[in-house]
Amino acid sequence: MSGHSKWATIKHKKGAQDKARGKLFAKLIRQVEVAAREGGSDISSNAGLRTAFAKARDASVPLDTIERAVKRGTGELEGVRYEAITYEGYAPAGVAVIVECLSDNRNRTGAEIRNIFAKSGGSMAEPGSVSWQFERKGIVVVTQKKDSNGNAVPSEDQVMMAGLEAGAEDLVDNGDSWNLTCSASDVHSLKEVLEGQGYEVTQAETTLISNTVIELDNESDARKVLRVIDALEDHDDVQNVYANFDVPDQILEQIQD
Repeated sequence: MSGHSKWATIKHKKGAQDKARGKLFAKLIRQVEVAAREGGSDISSNAGLRTAFAKARDASVPLDTIERAVKRGTGELEGVRYEAITYEGYAPAGVAVIVECLSDNRNRTGAEIRNIFAKSGGSMAEPGSVSWQFERKGIVVVTQKKDSNGNAVPSEDQVMMAGLEAGAEDLVDNGDSWNLTCSASDVHSLKEVLEGQGYEVTQAETTLISNTVIELDNESDARKVLRVIDALEDHDDVQNVYANFDVPDQILEQIQD
């Protein structure tokens, strides 16, 4: 799991995400609107809407709120028109960053994202100069517990065998969960297969995974990079932030403290 993902997990455990619940709802609703506008309101044939709908429900967004977002997306209700924009850049220590936004004002959003990079010691990059380092994949997270002997339940072999039947490509032990990666098109079928076999799936979505990783093995660099990641994620128009760094657990613990 990348340093970015581990940091997000720590923030969640500390309750930081609860404070931003309203902002999270707003971002998820935007995703639903855009997916409905681009592919229609039929969730069975619109994979993007199916993903956005599932993420919103997983975050406890009320069903009627989601349905209104779908209607705004298809034009049945009036609403602001958002467009998807992707920005690329570098954080301190040469960490590559991709920022996915939904905005109703491209010029404003671009200037504000550029300012976040500049204030953090990073810089914006030309389109394509960063994205080549990333590949879109599906990720499914399964809860892992320990039995009285300290063994993982379910075991690595159990999860991997179940996952292979539905397209899983890799399995990573994250301590309290198993993280399975697959092709982006297989994420929903993998989730359904695992849930059908009784496994507790806590996350299933597409993500960008880098083919190179920068190790941030000193606290100063780690703090600088996490500061810009946090600032980007806090922006109202930002939907997703991807970066190619890893931070040792002991340094993350120091930053957390």
